[in-house]
Amino acid sequence: MSPAEALAVLAAGVGAGTINTIVGSGTLLTFPVLLAVGLPPVTANVSNALGLVPGSITGAIGYRRELTGQRDRLIRLGGVGLLGGATGAVLLVTLPSQAFHAIVPVLIAAALVLVVLQPRLSRAVQARRERLGTAAPTHGGPLLIGGIFLASVYGGYFGAAQGVLYLSLMGLLLDETLQRVNGLKNVLAAMVNGIAAVFFIVVAHMDWAAVALIAVGATIGGLIGARVGRRLPPAALRALIVVVGIAAIVQLIVR
Repeated sequence: MSPAEALAVLAAGVGAGTINTIVGSGTLLTFPVLLAVGLPPVTANVSNALGLVPGSITGAIGYRRELTGQRDRLIRLGGVGLLGGATGAVLLVTLPSQAFHAIVPVLIAAALVLVVLQPRLSRAVQARRERLGTAAPTHGGPLLIGGIFLASVYGGYFGAAQGVLYLSLMGLLLDETLQRVNGLKNVLAAMVNGIAAVFFIVVAHMDWAAVALIAVGATIGGLIGARVGRRLPPAALRALIVVVGIAAIVQLIVR
């Protein structure tokens, strides 16, 4: 890797760490850069997964205030996420590389629709609960558990726009603000990427130079993303999610 290529990978790591903390989809920055500097697709994928973990951790730390009071929820959803992430990592090394590519743009598009409609849908759900005299499930219920598992399987497999899926599911099914949901998303992403990375270290070939460069950049980006993301009002954050999600769909289709 030349100095110019190393600088490009480092810069992509900073950008990915920033955008992952605010929304998700940082892989859409780092993965193409790793391919451009000559890494094979699977090596690029697994090296990217490990390199982004420190950025997810610093992003989660930056959102620690929003995580207050969500310990039990995080333990429950985190356990499901770990199982899904491990499953996705296994699928990456056993299935053809194109296995998820056809369905992923559809998943992201559906997630974006939920993000846009979430305020209206949440009001409708709350009104229905009030009519029936029922309370919202503290942890989102079976629908959220299943959704987090499937999103985490995808996250362990590839992970582009993984955060968008998390935000859409939790934003709709949890009675929480979007910023508190974003804090949960960052911890879940760190756990899922972490468990997948541990598996990849054992069974797959890593490019350790790429891992180190992305890790340094993502760590810086996670800190930046937390400072920026926590200051965004809900409408601006929702708009950014939609923009990033659309960019993810376009890139996945074109590639």
